[in-house]
Amino acid sequence: MKAGKRPINAVSTWIRRQPPKVKAFLAVVTAIAALIFLRMIVQDHDSLFVSAEAVHALGISVLIYKLTKERTCAGLSLKSQELTAMFLAVRLYCSYVMEYDIHTVLDTATLATTLWVIYMIRFKLRSTYMVEKDNLAIYYVVIPCAVLSLLIHPSTSHNIVNRISWAFCVYLEAVSVLPQLRVMQNTKIVEPFTAHYVFALGVARFLSCAHWVLQVVDTRGRLLTALGYGMWPSMVLLSEVVQTFILADFCYYYVKSLVGGQLVLRLPSGVV
Repeated sequence: MKAGKRPINAVSTWIRRQPPKVKAFLAVVTAIAALIFLRMIVQDHDSLFVSAEAVHALGISVLIYKLTKERTCAGLSLKSQELTAMFLAVRLYCSYVMEYDIHTVLDTATLATTLWVIYMIRFKLRSTYMVEKDNLAIYYVVIPCAVLSLLIHPSTSHNIVNRISWAFCVYLEAVSVLPQLRVMQNTKIVEPFTAHYVFALGVARFLSCAHWVLQVVDTRGRLLTALGYGMWPSMVLLSEVVQTFILADFCYYYVKSLVGGQLVLRLPSGVV
């Protein structure tokens, strides 16, 4: 077993010693390789979106177990959960007034469980909430997203309020995990259930991003033009990429810790 771990440790040590530009290049190459692999094995690319929702639901299930069985919310960001509820609520509104489909049902279930998590943190498990570590002000996230949605939003025939709301939830979803990353940055030690949840978010967002990218490739760009004109189509794709790469660094150390047999994830300085 030890001999099998040596090559992995050697590779991880080599990656850790590389400058940021090399790490970014390696991350891009890995993402492209993963996208090519998914395109080869997945026939219906819409299933990637459903898979993303399923993985997200699995992550929330881990949270539910942590809150009900462990009776602690230590290491969790209440602000990230509130931002998640916010973008889901806005997206549900847009879904009801613009297009009602299976995504509406999935988002409704996710919003309900997220609100339950918020309730547990705020009222039932308040004594274990690490409020001093959850110190990223929400307005630092919400205000830029609101301003950006006013400037860049869909150019479809829908009501202007609905179009701005749609843009707002897309931008907010991309950065809603930032308070959770700040909590982990402040603590440096991430207990297993929180690590599983954040990793599930990373996988879900990669699958969602892969769904968009492969759809654009398959339609030869027609999907982007269907979203409207101007900067909006590019911003949608950029938001998907951003929310994936925000969690890439954490996911790397999660896998490294898992392979190394460590139950508690210890993050080095500078991560997330």
